[in-house]
Amino acid sequence: MTDNKAAFRRFHEAMNTRDPEIISKTIDELIGPDVLFHAPVPVNATGAQALKRVWEVLLRAFPDIHVTVEDTVAEGDKVVFRNTVTGTHLGEYRGLPPTGRSVTYNEIFIVRFEGGRVAEIWGVVDVFAQLRQLGVIPETLT
Repeated sequence: MTDNKAAFRRFHEAMNTRDPEIISKTIDELIGPDVLFHAPVPVNATGAQALKRVWEVLLRAFPDIHVTVEDTVAEGDKVVFRNTVTGTHLGEYRGLPPTGRSVTYNEIFIVRFEGGRVAEIWGVVDVFAQLRQLGVIPETLT
């Protein structure tokens, strides 16, 4: 359980380097190649490749993206973490040209480990807050 928490702390540290090579290498080390996603993945890929593509999209759109882990809970083969994500929209994202706007949104993930690597991921990302802050969804809908 402690090893799983440490592994995911390593994953977050790699993400916050914003270095695509470090992120890709860390994904290869920590994420099973056939990881199952129980959340919509906005790319045409599966497994660890999908996670790499998600980070390519995020880094292109929010080059200063930062993930702050607010809470981590481990039980058995699962680790749950609640994050706050911040970034500045400086590249294309979901068909939206750069706005220069800052975003802050929350996400919660549950990851299941098998053999020391992530085998499954369940995630909830507050995309509504993200898109509202980018001006895609009017403030009056909140």
